[in-house]
Amino acid sequence: MATATLLLPARSRFPATPLPEDVARALGRAERNSVEPGERAQLQRHFQLQPAQWPVAALTRQFDVGDAADGVWLRADPANVVPDMHGARMMGHGDTLRPDAEDVAHLLPALQPLFAGFGFVLDAPVPSRWYLRLPRGTLLPAFAAPDDVLGDDLFAHLPEGDAGRRWRALLTEAQVVLHQHDWNQHRVAAGKRAINSLWFWGGGEPPQSVHTAHAQVRSREALLQALAKAAGVQADGDQQVDALVDLRQLRSLDQLGNDAIRPLLSALQRGELRRLVLDFEDGMRFELEKGQRWRFWKKPLQLHDA
Repeated sequence: MATATLLLPARSRFPATPLPEDVARALGRAERNSVEPGERAQLQRHFQLQPAQWPVAALTRQFDVGDAADGVWLRADPANVVPDMHGARMMGHGDTLRPDAEDVAHLLPALQPLFAGFGFVLDAPVPSRWYLRLPRGTLLPAFAAPDDVLGDDLFAHLPEGDAGRRWRALLTEAQVVLHQHDWNQHRVAAGKRAINSLWFWGGGEPPQSVHTAHAQVRSREALLQALAKAAGVQADGDQQVDALVDLRQLRSLDQLGNDAIRPLLSALQRGELRRLVLDFEDGMRFELEKGQRWRFWKKPLQLHDA
């Protein structure tokens, strides 16, 4: 019998409404524990990389193109920045800006000479994922993931120190090029946000190996698909295997309770599933098994009460 693991958003993303009674009862009887919160920590619970780094750019590059070996990679994703009284805020990046091939065709040639002078190659095999290939041995500072920057003060997340100086300067120069580009007027006229900045993140070399305990990974998200591919596990097929199911897009407790958890609780009771694990991004984990139904003295538990 298999284990199903649901990869879920932080519980704060759900409204404070009640779960179905049978689901709340199952959560109350489940084993639960708290682990390290955050998106990266959540994914690292399921994928082990050697060396133990987190080179998102190299992973997704290999998934997108298949040429990441023997290179140092950095994501340089399209972004939208809006000035405010205290500086500037990132209001969109990557997929949220709905970039397309025309955006790449107009904007990338204007940016490529800026990076070529440093020996960096900029390209965009996917309109929402732009890459810099860097010379071997390039030392990179710590970069913030765009989801951590979104809506916040941009300057609070810029790479620090001497190692970050070059990248702060390149970001400023790229913003000047993009701000002056006529194509952004076309995007704004079409009701889209301007692509007036880049965001550098996810740098590093491809890992030597990626391992996971799951036999199957189901996700539409590029990084998770890239990790699954690197680990050599299937993306679909036989459901009677240990599977990791990415439901981080859920925002409705009705969908979580009725559509996601309830059918799996039924599978537990029928003996078709050995265990169900709910892994939330805020670090709360529930482990549910058939034998827990005898814990009738345990009170039902709502999601936000755990």
